[in-house]
Amino acid sequence: MTAESVLNVTRPDEERAGLLVWMKDTLRAEYGERGLDPRREPMHELISTILSQRTTHADEEAAYQELRELGDWDAIIAAPTEQVAHAIRRSQYPESKAPRIQQTLVALRDSPGGYSLEFLRDMPVRDALKFLTDLPGVGIKTASLVLLFNYARPVFPVDTHVHRVTTRVGTIPKMGEQAAHRALLKLLPPDPPFLYELHVNLLRHGQRVCSWTAPKCGVCVLRERCDAYATYGGKVPSWKG
Repeated sequence: MTAESVLNVTRPDEERAGLLVWMKDTLRAEYGERGLDPRREPMHELISTILSQRTTHADEEAAYQELRELGDWDAIIAAPTEQVAHAIRRSQYPESKAPRIQQTLVALRDSPGGYSLEFLRDMPVRDALKFLTDLPGVGIKTASLVLLFNYARPVFPVDTHVHRVTTRVGTIPKMGEQAAHRALLKLLPPDPPFLYELHVNLLRHGQRVCSWTAPKCGVCVLRERCDAYATYGGKVPSWKG
């Protein structure tokens, strides 16, 4: 086997870190530069990201807007859980998300910062992640999104698209999403604008090209350095993450 034929996933950390830089630059050329500007208020980001699990962006946004029609956060806590579930019915699994959202709101209401998340701006990243992931229904992806998108903290959210593309290319071995957060962050620079642009463009690439089934390898700008393409050519199997 020649050096050129060695899969990325077997290469040392510094080479895979360089591969991620190349991916970021290549995806920028394809999708454009993405500035790190908050897309919505922190509480909106937090609750919407809970709603987004297994849900399209349009349905997530519709569910959030109908949820807010119930009133302020205190009113949502006080509402019958069945009413909250009905309000977020456009989201997948509303019966399980509704009580988690209410429990999260209770935990925030009773915390020193209340419904304001501004204290996360200056809290050590490790502590901020722990605070958020201790909330009911908040995992590492949701916590990382809030911290990066709203407060420009050096964390890297790994959703299903980011996970799929980075694994197929070979920047990390196949592993669960939670482990992938740690593995990728270890390779990435602690540069929030870099992390944000890479996340957003990987997500777009996963949606448009590197889909979970029948990826469009023929038009993929990453294929020249992709482990999956090197192994399978244009017949990359469906993703089973």
